[in-house]
Amino acid sequence: MAGTTDVSRVEAPVTMKAYLMCAFAAFGGIFFGFDSGYINGVMAMPYFIELFTGLKQSDFPPNSDAFTLPSWQKSLITSILSAGTFFGAIIAGDLSDFFGRRNTIVAGCAVFIVGVVLQTASTALGLLVAGRLIAGFGVGFVSAIIILYMSEIAPKKVRGAIVSGYQFCVTVGLLLASCVNYGTQNRQDTGSYRIPIALQMLWALILGGGLMLLPESPRFFVRKGNHEKALQVLARLRGYSADSEYIQEELAEIIANYEYEQQVIPQGSYFDSWISCFRGGLSNSSSNLRRTILGTSLQMMQQWTGINFIFYFGTTFFQDLGTIDDPFLIGLITTLVNVCSTPISFWTIERFGRRALLIWGAVGMFTCEFIVAIMGVTAGDNPQVVKAMIAFICIYIFFFASTWGPGAWVVIGEIYPLQMRSRGVGLSTASNWLWNCIIAIITPYLVGTDKANLGTNVFWLWGGLCVCCFLYAYFLVPETKGLTLEQVDRMMEETTPRTSAKWVPQTTFAAEMGLAEKPNQLQQVEVTAPKEQV
Repeated sequence: MAGTTDVSRVEAPVTMKAYLMCAFAAFGGIFFGFDSGYINGVMAMPYFIELFTGLKQSDFPPNSDAFTLPSWQKSLITSILSAGTFFGAIIAGDLSDFFGRRNTIVAGCAVFIVGVVLQTASTALGLLVAGRLIAGFGVGFVSAIIILYMSEIAPKKVRGAIVSGYQFCVTVGLLLASCVNYGTQNRQDTGSYRIPIALQMLWALILGGGLMLLPESPRFFVRKGNHEKALQVLARLRGYSADSEYIQEELAEIIANYEYEQQVIPQGSYFDSWISCFRGGLSNSSSNLRRTILGTSLQMMQQWTGINFIFYFGTTFFQDLGTIDDPFLIGLITTLVNVCSTPISFWTIERFGRRALLIWGAVGMFTCEFIVAIMGVTAGDNPQVVKAMIAFICIYIFFFASTWGPGAWVVIGEIYPLQMRSRGVGLSTASNWLWNCIIAIITPYLVGTDKANLGTNVFWLWGGLCVCCFLYAYFLVPETKGLTLEQVDRMMEETTPRTSAKWVPQTTFAAEMGLAEKPNQLQQVEVTAPKEQV
């Protein structure tokens, strides 16, 4: 097999069947979203509050803000999942390099189910917290590696849209959780919270079972040196026979890029491979250190937008405002806005690019958040003003769901070289969950009526942080639209974030490594179309 100097032919055209195979992996977002969303409503359910605190609703006046979980319990129950997910995401990077991307995700589903069983059985705080911690490890496995897996198998033309599909499935999971919570909120038995919790097992079974029918990432097999299997799974993913010129040339570019990375990045022990994630100077935009900082800080910024304040504590926050008749319904509406807005990114992220979405999304978010904060200060007790605030919160959710929600996940799946991609994506995802955990811990103390009780003033904080997100995206985030993962490596070496959108590839790694002129080691591979699942 020979390489090519034609940069337009480093990836095969893709069939509809192959698109559907790539898109199914996005289903992992449903149980991630459902898990994040169900706890929001459960913590506001009367029966749950009575069972876990010993309070009686009959002892309080209607809509009393005193009949609620104490802030420390809200903080612990919500944040402990993120703590488990943080460690799960870091561990998942190594596991995916040893056992494969697909197998790591399936293992994450199994761990998650164990955690869900414990939560379903709980009638006291201890077992519930333990179950959420274990489930967090499973979510960490899936949330980190599903992005890695989709980025590695998806064709460049629609890679952003397919990875955005993961975020869309997250929003669908949030919506399903809100619907289930809305239906069980008034049950006066353990079914009020056990039904939403137990349903999560269904999503994990569908994802784990379905992935067993999909192929492994070809880039995983290239990393392992198994070029024959890489050839087979790439042919299956693209819908062509293994002896197709398209398949041969795409695989040649993947192998050449990996060999190039092996030459420029020092090889060493297991610990050296971790240390390599932090090698290189800050002044070098393509260094491993800069990429690691970019990925981890981008996920930090996504959490700084304050979106999980709405989806973790929205129901209890609207409940504490005192002027909302049905906070569960408002929570359902906000999740519906989230679901309907995310598909817009499928088109915009490929039409306008990742960088543009992050910049203008941040502008839209901080504008809405500052308007909500101003309304809360000037006339926050007026029911009509509260309705207007909810409307601007929904617009803010629209901007997040169509920009930063999917955009941050797309970028972290694209910026790392193959040699450190699993660890880089794992570290980035761990950063997301670390800040998710921090925000989940501190937010109940900021808005809780028994603590700081900031109310709508908390939107001054979120708005200010979204201004930071705007500056960050403008100065630091490169444009990766329309490039293969191997071309992204070259782009980051040759340009800066503010000029990256104009960069056009001029050659291929295969040509530079001499594979365009001489036979490649893959000539010894028997090139027959794959007849069995790999």
